[in-house]
Amino acid sequence: MNPGETAVERFFASGRAESRLSLMFRTAVAGKLGLTVTDMECLDFLMERGSATAGQLAEQTGLTTGAITSMIRRLQNAGYLRAERDPQDRRKVIVTPDPEALQRGAALYAPFGEQVAELVGAYSEDELDFLARHQRAMGEIYLAQLERLR
Repeated sequence: MNPGETAVERFFASGRAESRLSLMFRTAVAGKLGLTVTDMECLDFLMERGSATAGQLAEQTGLTTGAITSMIRRLQNAGYLRAERDPQDRRKVIVTPDPEALQRGAALYAPFGEQVAELVGAYSEDELDFLARHQRAMGEIYLAQLERLR
C-alpha cells in the first residue's frame, strides 16, 4: 500500500495486477498443454455450453471464421474436441470438447483451484454475493467494450 493512495487507486492497481497475473498464468498453462490462450478460452466456453457451432465460437471470440476453422483443427488434432457436421444443416460444424482430454488441463489447474477454494471459503455469503455482482458487472463492461472494438 502506497501512502496517500486512495481506495479507488488501490482497487484499480490490484485489478490490473490480478488481470495481468491471470493472463500470465493462463498463458503458462496453455503452453504446458501445447495450446494458445485463445484455444483455452474457446475450450472454456465449450465446457460451459457443452457444444457450439463454429459460427457461435466466432461470435463469442470475435475471431474470423477462418481463424476459428484453424483453431478447431488445432484442437481436434490435439484431441481436445470433436467436430461433426450439424445433421440439420450440413454447412455447419458442431464442436464438442472431449472430457478425457480436458482432464489434462484440469490437473494443471487443480492446485490453483484448491487455493482459490480456500480463499473463497473465508468469505461470508454477503461478501461472495457482492463479489459475484461485481464480476457480473465487469463482464458486462468487457462485453460492451469488445462490441465497441469490433
